[in-house]
Amino acid sequence: MGVWDLVLVGLVLLLGLCGVLVPGVPGSWLVWAAVMWWALQDPQPVAWWVLVGATVVLFLSQVVRWALPPRRLRPSWASPRVAGYAGAGSLLGFFLIPVLGAIPGFMAGVYVAERLRLGRHGEAVAALRTAMRSGGSSVLTELFTCLLIAGAWVGAVFWG
Repeated sequence: MGVWDLVLVGLVLLLGLCGVLVPGVPGSWLVWAAVMWWALQDPQPVAWWVLVGATVVLFLSQVVRWALPPRRLRPSWASPRVAGYAGAGSLLGFFLIPVLGAIPGFMAGVYVAERLRLGRHGEAVAALRTAMRSGGSSVLTELFTCLLIAGAWVGAVFWG
């Protein structure tokens, strides 16, 4: 697979990661489709293993999301500013504390956004708790899954 094809797959993965944070965009399916396209264009065993792993992880993610209590995203959680901070915090945490840092990074991003908006620690913690209960945990689950898949793809491209 050529460099431009890999760049295009990476851009679709990035679009899928951003799509997770935007309500109504099938971000996880874009990430899976990018990995599938890469595996079909570069038929090596590592590519197929990444595709199988991505499929299993996405399936498990959907099971976890369905097991979570049904919540609707409230406008306070779904604001683009909070989603941007949460996504940036999750991505930063994913690299600073490898893999598992995405979870506290996501929550720290929501906290920082709410702290900037509300100005007080107690109110920001309450807003974080409300955001996680009103759909943030579902978004976190999907984003973490997509980060795992994107990380596996990057690892397979560079070291596989």
